[in-house]
Amino acid sequence: MIKEFCAENFTHIPRAIAAGANRIELCDNLIVGGTTVSKGVMTAAADYCAEKKIPLMALIRPRGGNFVYTDSELKIMETDIYDAKQLGVDGVVFGCLNERQTIDEEAMFMLLEAAEGMQVTFHMAFDVLSKDEQFKAIDWLANHQVDRILTHGGPSSFPIEQHLEYIKDLMSYANNRITILPGGGISFENADSIVSFLNTKEIHGTRIVNLDFL
Repeated sequence: MIKEFCAENFTHIPRAIAAGANRIELCDNLIVGGTTVSKGVMTAAADYCAEKKIPLMALIRPRGGNFVYTDSELKIMETDIYDAKQLGVDGVVFGCLNERQTIDEEAMFMLLEAAEGMQVTFHMAFDVLSKDEQFKAIDWLANHQVDRILTHGGPSSFPIEQHLEYIKDLMSYANNRITILPGGGISFENADSIVSFLNTKEIHGTRIVNLDFL
């Protein structure tokens, strides 16, 4: 079972790994849904995770708000991906939409090319898409060698338990072509029941392991 701990900055990474996290997603500013950390933070996290043999995923997002990016923002994201690769980060997490609220294929091509050789997760921009577009997105992302899709399965204002049936539908449609990674509201307290219901091998969250236990 992969327990991906969503780490805000470097601070909790050592404790999270000690508590059983076996993959890290590194970000900053969770209050706005996460942004890219500084190069210094990324360096420290990459070095520590490499020492512990724990895969590190870095969020690539220049700001909070929507997922429709300008050319300047995309250039920033491309540079951050190249930096992450150079620092030994295992994978990157990003998602680009257009004004029509569908996948921005041109932007994705640009960033996927930069991320060649790394794992790629399409993040919760997926949850902004309509349900019809989500199934189209699964096809497109699977066809372009994206490894996984992070999703809450529905509006974040509702507990993930209310979205489990739909997440199971997404997993069934994906049919092992791409991993559907459930996240948002999964904790060490409800993880077992969610894993059992979904029969999933990967889960994600900021409380996926019990840091207070240490």
